[in-house]
Amino acid sequence: MKPTLPIRRSVLKLQPYVPPEEGRAEKLRLDFNENTVGSSRAACRALARLTPLDLAMYTEYDKTTRTLERFFGVRQGELLLTNGADDALRTAFDVFVDPGSAVTIPEPTFNMYRFYAEVFGARVIAPRYGAELSFPMNEVLAALKKRPRLLIIANPNNPTGTLLGRAELEKILKVARHTAVIVDEAYVEYSGLTVVPWIRRHPNLVVIRTFSKAAGLAGLRLGGLIAHAKLVELFRRVAMPFAVNSAALVAAEAAIRDRRAIRRYIAEVLQARREFEAALQKLEFRTYPSAGNFILVDFGADGPQLVRQLARENILVRDRSAAFGRTGPVRISIGTRKEMRRVIAAIERHA
Repeated sequence: MKPTLPIRRSVLKLQPYVPPEEGRAEKLRLDFNENTVGSSRAACRALARLTPLDLAMYTEYDKTTRTLERFFGVRQGELLLTNGADDALRTAFDVFVDPGSAVTIPEPTFNMYRFYAEVFGARVIAPRYGAELSFPMNEVLAALKKRPRLLIIANPNNPTGTLLGRAELEKILKVARHTAVIVDEAYVEYSGLTVVPWIRRHPNLVVIRTFSKAAGLAGLRLGGLIAHAKLVELFRRVAMPFAVNSAALVAAEAAIRDRRAIRRYIAEVLQARREFEAALQKLEFRTYPSAGNFILVDFGADGPQLVRQLARENILVRDRSAAFGRTGPVRISIGTRKEMRRVIAAIERHA
């Protein structure tokens, strides 16, 4: 008789996260909101200077942590570096969430929020964005009165592009006195709005940052949790001791020294987003305002077919029909103006 292993129920019920398909390097990657031109040359040069001895040593964090604390404008002890934003999320769940406890996640949003909630056996409360992609403020405030362990908000939100302003975030934090509020600022470089300066005023606030988007370091996996020092100390207790690799730290330091390159790319993306949105509207497709490096477009019943046709031209975009429960919504990452003109030309051929 084969032994029966005791598997957690939450794992048996879990639907695995679907990562990007293989073989994307030579294609126009507009499906996972990456930097489409690559990391700065300064980061590549810094990586080339790594020695065999550097690679043979376990990672040393202190120097880079202090440098990035200054970059983020926080004090010593208010930042924990993580293996990308996903590791930051898992660390927060490790600290706050027990099986059966409640987690509030306004949806549709980044799939990994629900993924980790289900891994940890949490009870998910999921207020839905409105038909015009308005944030479900009343439902979120009502949920907070029941004191869930976590509220997770992507700001800007992925895939809707919705951005909550400071007044709205203050309203949420005022009610959420017994709930840890995670604000995921993966796209902050494009929105320009951050709540990092609030962490000492709101000791229940946790901000997630990543170097995977504008900085173009998705392949190296570097993120961070920014919070009141007392919370960060709890995060350190559950964090893996060497979760971040040395190459990621070296590249991140080089990237922030080369901020001009990142600013140039951001400016290009913002201009490309405006131009691309106007072109889509001229073609009479419904678009939604976005504060990120992506835009949500409603292509109607032909949406899935258009996604496949673009893929045949090596243009990868993301069908988000499942997230909205209807056919049509497609999320398209924004690259350079030249890249987005290529996309518009392909859409005109197939739409």
